[in-house]
Amino acid sequence: MNTPLAERIRPQNLEDYISQQHLVGPQGSLTQQIKQGILPSLLFWGPPGVGKTTLAQIIAQTADRPFFTLSAINSGVKEVREVIEKAKKQDGLFTTKNPILFIDEIHRFSKSQQDSLLGAVERGIITLIGATTENPSFEVIPALLSRCQVYTLNPFSQDDLKELLKRAQEKDEYLSKKSIEIKEYDALFRASGGDARKLLNIFELLVSNSTEDPVVITNALVSQQIQSNPARYDKTGEQHYDIISAFIKSIRGSDPNAAVYWLARMIEGGEDVKFIARRLIISASEDIGLANPTALILANNTFQAVSTVGLPEARIILSQCVIYLATSAKSNASYMAINKAQQQVKQTGDLPIPLHLRNAPTKLMKDLGYGKSYKYAHDYKNNFIEEEFLPDALQGKKFYDPGENTRESSNLKFLKQRWGNKYNY
Repeated sequence: MNTPLAERIRPQNLEDYISQQHLVGPQGSLTQQIKQGILPSLLFWGPPGVGKTTLAQIIAQTADRPFFTLSAINSGVKEVREVIEKAKKQDGLFTTKNPILFIDEIHRFSKSQQDSLLGAVERGIITLIGATTENPSFEVIPALLSRCQVYTLNPFSQDDLKELLKRAQEKDEYLSKKSIEIKEYDALFRASGGDARKLLNIFELLVSNSTEDPVVITNALVSQQIQSNPARYDKTGEQHYDIISAFIKSIRGSDPNAAVYWLARMIEGGEDVKFIARRLIISASEDIGLANPTALILANNTFQAVSTVGLPEARIILSQCVIYLATSAKSNASYMAINKAQQQVKQTGDLPIPLHLRNAPTKLMKDLGYGKSYKYAHDYKNNFIEEEFLPDALQGKKFYDPGENTRESSNLKFLKQRWGNKYNY
């Protein structure tokens, strides 16, 4: 019984595939594509153990496609080119069914390694399916990203994990012969961190080590036999999301001591310094914004600096930025303004652009009134003349509500001087 339990009960079709109903359920965005076998290149983004590899295999089997697989951990340009050559040889045997190349942890591929895929993907020699635990917007080169559809796989719910354990007891040749009672699930879920593969490994270990009949799974048994978390920080599991949440909330709450502590937890746990720096860029705009626009400049420079320097010195740069952001004035006015504006667009759709604001590059457009009566602000005193810039249906609508801080108080004063009552809040 050397094959891991997760592999032994790996589903072979969509009917047995647990979770991700938004992708492969009856109304899933991938369901019909899979059944019809008409597939673009895909990127599956989600935490470990949520079925990315399994879904890729099911797609290949359902679509009756040749299936090649590589792991970015131990593969390079040479291995990619070898697979592409094999795929080319399939041409003629599978003229309408080009092979699928599945690359696990594609975010670990360098730019040159990702570049080596472009030609084959572009010409349809292969259909690429990449799996990543990192945001593909940051870790996949734009040229490759533009040729792929990105689908997000969600973490398993507790009901999903319970269903997985039930299936293991019913379907696995070894476990189905055992009498097993799961009295408590909490410790199992904590120990696995929502990773289905890890959950099944723990479950099998508990059953295999037990001499009881029936085997009774309790929180106490799990705590006794399984270390709660041997690593101080699981950068691909539950702690990854919980600690970054605590980190950002500490900055938002203006507590530099807590913020630096959570920063240290991530650094000591081996977190990617670029991931931390990206979160600081977001925080600088979302939580500080116009109260201190320099924060965004510093955060962006921090990302550039840690990308160049690396650890251990990058920790100093990150600490400097974290303390600066935590002790800065805060405003979420920009964040709220774009949220309100987007909501307005969703509600009212494509409202007509006022004629005086339209571009008039041709005589016909000028004759139709495009650009007519537009007032050029620089022709007036203080480079300002009162004019309407919103669609007619939204005149007077406010999206930006200045925060209560020194810099935005100055912004509000400026707006009131220019617009008068229009900017009375």
